[in-house]
Amino acid sequence: MNDAPTFYLRLATDADREAVNAVWHASASLPSVGLPAMPSRAALRARLDVEWVSGWRVTLAERGNEILGFAALKPAEAMLDQLFVHPDALGQGVGAALLDHAKAAMPEGFTLYTISANTRARAFYEASGLTLLRHAPHPQRFYSITYYGWGNAI
Repeated sequence: MNDAPTFYLRLATDADREAVNAVWHASASLPSVGLPAMPSRAALRARLDVEWVSGWRVTLAERGNEILGFAALKPAEAMLDQLFVHPDALGQGVGAALLDHAKAAMPEGFTLYTISANTRARAFYEASGLTLLRHAPHPQRFYSITYYGWGNAI
């Protein structure tokens, strides 16, 4: 049996912004994944455009011309800022490949946070060797977030 992934990773380009936005919105719109009041695709795209030019380094998981997921790194801050997998690609190793990429790209370690209600992401991070650092209220909103660390960031 062939266990090789049916996708590959590559650096994103400006031309990928709308596809990244589509994956981000579809995944973050799942129950208990994204914000309690999910922004529109246009609002999320406006945020993506700001982040894109402010230091995000985005890697895509792609199969053919289909974007399955993405990881947005902020290496200067040792942060995995976003990791999202399209709902249709969950359970296919996409998240694990993107997380492994983050570990390789930031070998000294990094932190990340997720909404505390996102039990699927929390279980994934903990099973992937990240350390739960703390739970805290979001600094600008009214919900709880959970911080994780990997490597020297713990």
